[in-house]
Amino acid sequence: MYSLSSPNTGNRGKILPLLAVLALALLAAPVQAERIKDLASVAGVRSNQLLGYGLVVGLDGSGDKVNSSPFTEQSLKSLLTQLGIAAPAGLKINPKNVAAVMVHADLPPFAKPGQQIDITVSSVGDAKSLRGGSLLMTPLKGADGRVYAVAQGNLVVGGLAAQGNDGSKITVNIPSVGRIPGGATVERMVANPFNDSDNLIFNLHRGDFSTARAVTDAINQAIGPGTAKPIDATSISVQAPRDAGQRVSFMAMLENIEVKPGAAAAKIIVNSRTGTVVINSQVRVSPAAVSHGSLTVTIKENLDVSQPAPLSEGETVVTPNSDLYVNQGANRMFVFDPGVSLNQVVQAVNQVGAAPSDLVAILEALKQAGALNAELIVI
Repeated sequence: MYSLSSPNTGNRGKILPLLAVLALALLAAPVQAERIKDLASVAGVRSNQLLGYGLVVGLDGSGDKVNSSPFTEQSLKSLLTQLGIAAPAGLKINPKNVAAVMVHADLPPFAKPGQQIDITVSSVGDAKSLRGGSLLMTPLKGADGRVYAVAQGNLVVGGLAAQGNDGSKITVNIPSVGRIPGGATVERMVANPFNDSDNLIFNLHRGDFSTARAVTDAINQAIGPGTAKPIDATSISVQAPRDAGQRVSFMAMLENIEVKPGAAAAKIIVNSRTGTVVINSQVRVSPAAVSHGSLTVTIKENLDVSQPAPLSEGETVVTPNSDLYVNQGANRMFVFDPGVSLNQVVQAVNQVGAAPSDLVAILEALKQAGALNAELIVI
């Protein structure tokens, strides 16, 4: 992928040769072979999201406020009741050292009971900071509502918040979010279809018929004819041994087979917020002529002082005096020959000196004129 930007006028002479050489070198480079493990994943071998609600205690007065976070007080009373401590009905608890939090984690595939996973703890109330807090035992549930892990431990918080008596305060990073490495213990396995079928299904990260065909051919060449069969642009079915140990060895061999993926479709990506334009190497431009000019309007405000004559009883006043200049740059035209590739596009646009916004306008005009053989995507 290549990024286009408009160089400064003073540096144009240095940048143009560099862009041209870079584009030519990248276009001349052969397609790199990729491992199957980098191009596809096995169907069913995936992580699962876990979520839980808990309490962080031990904060230095930076917890939730009782008036704005009543659910924190309710949760604390419920916890005390479960531990055999009955709080009086009318007792108000000020949980300034306690914060209600949401805990989430990713349960990796093949995770076994007793293994530990990392968790992220985020405040859901108005706690200022979770620094120095400890998460109490929190069940983590999956989408089916079953508990798959239990979390507990001391938080590691990268943020910092401090406030003075005069209202001044400083915040570094986000102190209301923390992590606990290995803070949850897996309690239940997730059923995995890895060993349940005679075939393994490989799903490409980016659906492409050429890549699916290339992966199929590479597997059949390495293992034997008929081992792999493409299902569609995304999925490839591979015959696998039934024995679990042999299947693991078979997968280890498959995922390291190198494949030359199919060339990506011609695309131009435009980031409307930052002005970044990225063009891949498959973009081609049909014969077209493009003219680009600039119109600059400058308004200069001058303040003049009007001084009345002596003894005229007049007042001294400030009068505005505006100077307006209009400067239209010389229109310059460049021509795209048939089959123009990326390096010519880079050179032509930079010679014109187009800014990112102007570049987007040029690309849109080429697309409307039918001269740009690429998909223009605005993100």
